[in-house]
Amino acid sequence: MSAEHAQDIRLTGAKIGIQPHICAFFHSQEEEYQIMMPFIKEGIERGEKAFHIIAPNLQANHLQRLRNVGLDPDELERRKQLEIRVWEKAYLRNNGSFDLNDMLALIQEVLTEGKREGFPLTRLIAHMEWSLEDRPGVKDIVEYESRLNHILPQFQDPVICVYDLAQFGAATVIEILRTHPMVIIGGILQENPFYVDPDDYLRELQTHKA
Repeated sequence: MSAEHAQDIRLTGAKIGIQPHICAFFHSQEEEYQIMMPFIKEGIERGEKAFHIIAPNLQANHLQRLRNVGLDPDELERRKQLEIRVWEKAYLRNNGSFDLNDMLALIQEVLTEGKREGFPLTRLIAHMEWSLEDRPGVKDIVEYESRLNHILPQFQDPVICVYDLAQFGAATVIEILRTHPMVIIGGILQENPFYVDPDDYLRELQTHKA
């Protein structure tokens, strides 16, 4: 897929553009799926891969929602067009702890593997509530999100980090905003005016740690 083709992907009616690292803030599951399901279905219909990271207790609900819009998760998984992982197989796969370098490597692996399998694009959607659990490493979430911006420009694949506004505090939301060039808020995709270049953001983090 050409970069131009990838940039033609739309979400909430707007083009994703050349910086497809997006934070998506929702107030409820219904709001989330109203916006995200057309995006998921469109990608499947275009022959692209879907890679979803979700909470273990929401996996069955997620699969049913896919079926409700006419998708067949079993068949999609059989032909490797759909892959669903729970947190313990992704963010918390290191014995229940979060290792940001390992997760950055996994994201690269997933996007590279999608190309190797013959898919023109991978639409990656990740729910982020794992970071609210009392697990080693979860405080590194904003550093992880910022470092992703060093990696993702080599790919055209959209990576969408989903945050439930009912669960995340205002201070965390502000920091998450600063690490994503694009944002969905109020059901609208837009360029994020609060985004900070990763080099500047990571320097700031190191200053605070010192």
